[in-house]
Amino acid sequence: MEKFITATGKSIDLAIAAALEQLGMDRDSVSVEVLENPKTGFLGFGAQPAKIKVTYEVPDEQPAAPAPALSSASRSKPKKAAPASENAPKVIAPAAAPAPRVIAPAAPAQPKPQQPKQDAPRAQKEDKPRGDRRERKPQQAKPAEKKPAPAPAEPKVYAPAQPGSVEATIELFVKGLLEHMGSDAVPHAVKSEDESYMVDLVGDNLGILIGRRGETLDAIQHLTNYAVNRGQNKRVRINVDAENYRRKREESLQRLAQKVAGKVVKYRRNITLEPMNAYERHVIHAALQEYPDVTTYSTGTEPNRRIVVAYSRYKNTEFEEK
Repeated sequence: MEKFITATGKSIDLAIAAALEQLGMDRDSVSVEVLENPKTGFLGFGAQPAKIKVTYEVPDEQPAAPAPALSSASRSKPKKAAPASENAPKVIAPAAAPAPRVIAPAAPAQPKPQQPKQDAPRAQKEDKPRGDRRERKPQQAKPAEKKPAPAPAEPKVYAPAQPGSVEATIELFVKGLLEHMGSDAVPHAVKSEDESYMVDLVGDNLGILIGRRGETLDAIQHLTNYAVNRGQNKRVRINVDAENYRRKREESLQRLAQKVAGKVVKYRRNITLEPMNAYERHVIHAALQEYPDVTTYSTGTEPNRRIVVAYSRYKNTEFEEK
């Protein structure tokens, strides 16, 4: 069953945060629809907060079982037994005469027939159950089989960059940038098949280099592209990654796109996603490009540009003007 609440805030992000705090849910579990955009007004007059509609799903409530109907027998009240009449005469029966005691003579004791000695061990064998002939040895519990622990992943080996190459220039700039940030991570640049360069950051505490949803990693990548391509005739593309964050984020966005598209088709209404950068929006567009009855488009301006997943049953139908 689907329910929704409305929330307001100075900005759309603050309104979403207030609604999520009220529901106690995360962003991926709800759908957000912007009802009114915030307005700043003039000199504080006419300001209007942002208003959103947050939709979430709750399990269907099961109807309570009806109380069993009372039978006609249980509805009728039991009748009270009529009390015995106190004036009725009491009848006392005469005591019976005691019977005479007769003592019978004792019967003579008969000698017990003696059984042959050879039958005695046989009787003992027959009285003993068959199951007791063989003593069962207690079964020892088998030790639990231990599964072999997975082998640790082998560390990736990087070839040293040639002096004067583009890889060496990239590693030199990124190394100096990381030192200014107080990080001991080591960059390794490798040329890819599509003529781009992949920079992998290796070291400890890489979370501070990734940042919230990869914002710090995007900043490092932007500065590296600007510094290396400055004054060059041929522009090269540089991608910076740490702990395979790019691949994990891409898989997470693809799962989110499939989940939101399913809700759009089920409820036949549009859903607006949270702000994303150009790369993340490209992943959402590509994931839903072939999804039936769904289309995607972007709205807003940077850095608050969002994707709208819209219901479009006739997306692939071509109309000709006559």
